[in-house]
Formats: sequence, C-alpha cells, structure tokens
Amino acid sequence: MREYLLTALVAAAATYLLVPLVRVFAIRIGAMPEVRDRDVHTTPTPRLGGLAMYGGLVAGLLVAANLPYVGGDGGLAAKELAGGKVVTALILAGGLITLTGFLDDWWGMDALIKLAGQIGAAGVLAAFDVTLPWIPLPSDMGGVQSLDSMLRALITILIVVVMINAVNFVDGLDGLAAGIVGIAAMATWTYAIFLSTDFGNTSINATATIAAVLIGMCLGFLPHNFHPAKIFMGDTGAMLIGLVLASTMITITPLDSNSINTFPVILPLLLPVAILVLPLLDLIMAVIRRTSNGLSPFAPDRGHLHHRLLDIGHSHRRSVLIMYAWTFLFAFAVVAMSYEGVPLALFLLTVLLAVGVLVAMALPRLRSRRNGGGAHAAGRHARQAEESERGQDAGPFPAEASFPAGTPFSAGAPSPEGARPVFPQPSPEGARPVFPQPSPQGPAAQVSRPLPMESPLPPVVPPFSPGPPHPGTSAAGDDTAVLSVLPDLSFSTPRTSFPPTETPR
Repeated sequence: MREYLLTALVAAAATYLLVPLVRVFAIRIGAMPEVRDRDVHTTPTPRLGGLAMYGGLVAGLLVAANLPYVGGDGGLAAKELAGGKVVTALILAGGLITLTGFLDDWWGMDALIKLAGQIGAAGVLAAFDVTLPWIPLPSDMGGVQSLDSMLRALITILIVVVMINAVNFVDGLDGLAAGIVGIAAMATWTYAIFLSTDFGNTSINATATIAAVLIGMCLGFLPHNFHPAKIFMGDTGAMLIGLVLASTMITITPLDSNSINTFPVILPLLLPVAILVLPLLDLIMAVIRRTSNGLSPFAPDRGHLHHRLLDIGHSHRRSVLIMYAWTFLFAFAVVAMSYEGVPLALFLLTVLLAVGVLVAMALPRLRSRRNGGGAHAAGRHARQAEESERGQDAGPFPAEASFPAGTPFSAGAPSPEGARPVFPQPSPEGARPVFPQPSPQGPAAQVSRPLPMESPLPPVVPPFSPGPPHPGTSAAGDDTAVLSVLPDLSFSTPRTSFPPTETPR
C-alpha cells in the first residue's frame, strides 16, 4: 500500500512542479488561442498542460518500476514493470499521443490526422502486448472467449480510441476532465487492490500501479486547473489521461472473477462502462447530435452535458461538482458490487438516486428560467439596465443629448474651419447654454449665474468673462446671436479678440 501511495505522490509532485514551467512555455510560443463563441472562459488561457502531466506519468512509472512490492522481487515487476514491458509501452504510447495533442493545441490539426495519432498510440500498446487477451462470457458458454492476436489488437485499439475521445469530449470546464478521470482511477485502483489483497491476484499490480500514477497526475494538475484555471490541459492532456485510463481497464478486464463477486461475468465489462458512464454518454449524444445535423462527429459545438448544466442556471464550479458526484456514484456503486452479497438492486438504486438528484437540481432552475431567467440572466439584465440608465456607453455626454439640426455642431453639418465642438448644443426646448446672456441694463446686470445643463463643461474650455453685447446681437440676447460667436472660441483664437470688459465687483 505504501508503494502505491509513494508512486502517486511522485507523479503528483512532478506534475505540480512542471505546470508553471509549461505555462510560461505555452505563453512564449503563443499556445493560448482567442476565446471562441462556444468557450466558457472569457480570457485567453494557455494550454499544453498535458506536457506537465506526461512528465508526471514518466516519473511515476520509473519510480514504481524500482519499488520492491510493485516492481521488484516480491511482485510482477520482473515480468511486466521492471522488465520494461508496461513501462515502455505507456511511455512510448503516451509520448506519441502527447505529441499529437501538442501539435493540435499549438497549430491546429485536422480531425482525421488526430484520429490517426490516436490509433497509432493504441497500436503501440498492442505492439507491446498490452491488450485484451480474452473476454468473459456466461459460464454455460465456456466462461471466457480467447482472442487471436489480430482480434486482440483491434479490440484494444477500439477501446483506447473510444476512451481517449470520451475524455476529450468532456474536457469543457475548469477541472472537469482531471477530476472525473481522477475519480475513475480511484475506483479502478480500489477494485484492483481488493482483488490483490483479498484473493492473492498479484497480477493486479500492473493495474493498481497505473491507476496510482494516474491519480497522482490528476491531483497534481487540479490546483492549477480548477476554476478559475491558470492553464488548460488541452488535447495534449485530455488524450493522454484517456489513454492511461484505457490501459488500466485493459489490464483489469480479462481477470477471472468467477469466485470473488456476485456478478462474475459482467463486472469486468461493467466496471469500465460505469466508471466513465457520463463521458461515454456525452460522446454518444454528441455523435448523434452532430451527424443528425449533417456535421462531422468531431465538429465542436456547445451541446455537451456540462454546457447544459450552465444553461439551466448552475454556476461553473457547481456544474463541475455535480459531474464529480455523478461519476463517484456510478463508479463506486459498481465497485461495491464486487463484494459478495451486494445485490444488483444497489446499483439500480444508485442510478435512480443520481437521476433524482439531477432532476431535483434542474427543475427549480428551469422554472426560474421560464419566469424570466435564472440568477445569472437576471443579474446580467439588471447590469445592462443600470448601464443604460447611467448612459455609460454614450461617451462624455449622455445618450439623450442632441444637437439641433442646422447648427455648426449638428450631425451631418460641417463645422466652421478652426471650430471644435466641446459641449452639446441646447435644443429649442432644452437647456440653455452656460454663457450668461448680455443685458442692455448695464454692466451690473450682466453678471448672472450659469444655468444648469445636462453635462458638465469639459475642463478644456478656457474661462470666459462676460462683456457688453457683441455687435450683431439683439437686445433680447437670443440664442442665435450667441451661437454666432462660438467659432471664435477655438484654441487658436486669442482671448484678446474679445472686447475688454470690466467685471463689476
């Protein structure tokens, strides 16, 4: 047990320490694309986090291969881990899938080319005989069905490719893929340890070791990836952890469990499906949805399960935690069935409980949405209404400010040469200009308080002292006469152009 814990800690520490270096590298090479319409995040975030996870995989496997119980004299290591078969297969296959994801995250890659990389990585596992040697069958049909080398390789490649894409499809929220795969790895490790300790199946060590390394990779990456994420794992990491998780299922599925649980035939096949029931369900729904719309099965969209949780009103973190809870319930319910005496009804009850939790959490949100939107939509509408009232989008002047048609500063009319509009002109029924109106009753009567207007006078306007009526103004001081002198207020016009006046005291 301590050996597995040490393996997980080494993988977690290596991943955690490598993430900041990978983040700097991703920013330097520009591997942080612009935000797309289907993205949930709002700011460009670097990808390539899978490079750090690959470092954790290599470190964890190399340490495990030299531990006594896991990879040394007391276990299977001389044949599988220390001998290099499993270690070499995972390092090479993981390196190929990491390279494929790196190129896709950096430059972009055609879906068929990426699929070819996935098949190539799965082929590396098959070449090192990390395959499914047989499949369990009912006892009246012989118990197991052996597979020839070709069929064994084909089924292994199919399982690996499906698992890679299932994990890649679910990687849409901060921390979602790493958390779900980490929970799935914990369930696989628990089942493998149960078989190893209680029934002496030492061949389980390979499965438990790979699962422990995968747990460490996910735990080391989550602190950097949980919302708000500092870095994304990208296709580099999603395809890598999908490959490693598939390898644990391949090594654990062919075990003969006829004497250790109440479901000897279906459990080895049911465990992988139950562990990733949500990613697999999301994968199937996405393929059906896209092909029915005439699109490629690999065409990106915004119709995944986690997107639907956001659409019904759940927050980013709550959506992730709900997906965690579902994965935990399904995975460990199947693991519990491996213990003798646990009925099938427990699994069915767990499924109904998970569905009930979903319905209970979704219905209030749906009702709120029908009544005017959820909390997020209501808050967004309130902010928009407040900004509209304040006129924040109208620049330095309020949105309702208008310029009378025909004035020098009205829209569509050219301003006189040298003139600069520095304030909104009043409409005939609106506010009057800030300039005091000249009065024929003498200098003392010319001093008046500025009338209020809708927008404060910009500070760039030089101070203006009132004087006697300008030639051409009427005794009533109409607005037209005042507007006729406004072009003289440009910065190129010296103040001495106005008649000298003496301000009454």
